[in-house]
Amino acid sequence: MTEKDVIVLGIESSCDETAISVVKNGRQILSNVVNSQIPIHTLYGGVVPEIASRNHIDNISLVMEKAISDARISLSDITAIGCTYGPGLVGALLVGLSYGKALSYALKKPLVGVNHIEGHIAANYITHYKLEPPFLCIMMSGGNTQIVNVKSYTEFEVLGRTRDDAIGEAFDKVARVVGLGYPGGPKIDKLAEEGQAVIELPKTHMEGMDFSFSGIKTAVINLHHKEPDIDKANLCKSFEKAITDMLMEKVKMALKISKCNKIVLAGGVSANTYIRSEFEKLKEKNIEVYMPDLKLCTDNAAMIASAGYYNYMAGKISDLRLNAVPNLKLD
Repeated sequence: MTEKDVIVLGIESSCDETAISVVKNGRQILSNVVNSQIPIHTLYGGVVPEIASRNHIDNISLVMEKAISDARISLSDITAIGCTYGPGLVGALLVGLSYGKALSYALKKPLVGVNHIEGHIAANYITHYKLEPPFLCIMMSGGNTQIVNVKSYTEFEVLGRTRDDAIGEAFDKVARVVGLGYPGGPKIDKLAEEGQAVIELPKTHMEGMDFSFSGIKTAVINLHHKEPDIDKANLCKSFEKAITDMLMEKVKMALKISKCNKIVLAGGVSANTYIRSEFEKLKEKNIEVYMPDLKLCTDNAAMIASAGYYNYMAGKISDLRLNAVPNLKLD
């Protein structure tokens, strides 16, 4: 490291992953430690907020020790602390945020509050070293589905968003009903590879660039209740294709209206095999397509550290009064 290097410690605890990462200059991961609670919440078919918060408390110091050890740095080497403060589960957010504020106070290092959605976008800066704004981003996760005009590293305009269920939420609810369990996205992805999209499912066409996924989710659930012996692989493939068709319709509209030729994927659902393959086809139309590494699609702190770096460089420093905002918006 040199004196000019900016080392950001990222902290992420918005849902059920306790994560801390050290990133240099916004792009280079020095360490990226994630403690996942999936085995715990699988027993309940989804994330239980109170259990998530308690597990964050139990694990965050251990995760911190490993992150610093893996990065081979000392606490004095840290330039700033980037910490998720929303959106997410309020109890879970407060654990990571309180820990970050305590570190900021004790180490006398700047605190940078980071929007979780902004972090998912920034994951692409780590994967694609030369990627720079402006570009369009399709944000797809369990809590959010948005088309975002990324004007700069710290300026965002939401062009369209879901009016009801997020895409990841729809995946999880369908998976639970058809008996695949939690987390639903990866399990539908895997089973769908064995099926064919032969089942006609209704698609909701919203005005503008907004989405609605509650209709198709309900249609799949009702169909399964009506025909419990239906081929689950075909049902998952048909659901996956219909969802992707709805996504692509809006993305193509956004590309045309914005006259942008660069699209970036972000969020946990961007790990879906079929969705990634369909977006790859846009390259045939001279559209630049960027996707995060699979390990950076789901919640992690490297993406928070990267976003924290760009906010820090823009002078966006938080004070110790920063509080968790569970319904935090991007714009």
